[in-house]
Amino acid sequence: MRAGLAAIFGLFVAGMAAAQDLALTSLATADADRGWEAVGRIDIGKSAFCTGTLVAPNLVLTAAHCLYDQVSGKPYAVDDFEFLAGWRNGRAVAYRGVRRIVAHPDYVYEGRNRMDRVAYDLAFLELDQPIRLPSIRPFEIGQDPVQGDQVGVVSYALDRADAPALQKSCDVLGRQPGVLVFTCSVDFGSSGAPIFTMAGGVPRIVSVVSAKAELNSEPVALGTEMSGPLAELQAAYDQGAATLIIRGPSSGTHVFGVSGETTAKFLKP
Repeated sequence: MRAGLAAIFGLFVAGMAAAQDLALTSLATADADRGWEAVGRIDIGKSAFCTGTLVAPNLVLTAAHCLYDQVSGKPYAVDDFEFLAGWRNGRAVAYRGVRRIVAHPDYVYEGRNRMDRVAYDLAFLELDQPIRLPSIRPFEIGQDPVQGDQVGVVSYALDRADAPALQKSCDVLGRQPGVLVFTCSVDFGSSGAPIFTMAGGVPRIVSVVSAKAELNSEPVALGTEMSGPLAELQAAYDQGAATLIIRGPSSGTHVFGVSGETTAKFLKP
């Protein structure tokens, strides 16, 4: 992240410590992963991946910027996505292709370091077949956390691409409209990972990892404040259009069909 990004966040969390509990527990065994199988790796093309979470039998929640090639800035095709539920040690509990992708209607991709993308960095992947297995239970959505709350995160990353890791306890450092700052340990590949609370012993998703940044020279995670944006994303999904419109940084609007149809068409703004 750019130094300017850390400085911006320093303004609204000034005076708060950025100390982190960096303890990560690998979920590489069946016992360790039990209850977290709805978190999976999203393989994208031949070399990229993000983290995603099942929130309905046919619906995966992730970050909208995962829909784009971070080098070229161009959107991936629908057929490039595969969801690997509970992926660990070369095997998944369930494998699914993606039929449709829906980003938040106000999300604009403008490169990996843009602050203004975080507030709407949410997307749904509609699977080609629902996952209905007793061992995979979609996660519920919780209330937006507030400063001082403790949360956790389950994520894949470059150093844990073959099994996710659980960080049970990290803190909410602060918030500004649409954006939350956490002490959670994330890295490339963690984009789209669920940040959750454990109210009543039940994990509920309260944010999605959007980016890694620095605050006072310490690493922090940036997440999307979900209550309003998630409802707007759900409304866009419920419209049930056959195409998905994603606004790009300079090449107009990209329109995608469902899996198996013609690839992206580029329209003038």
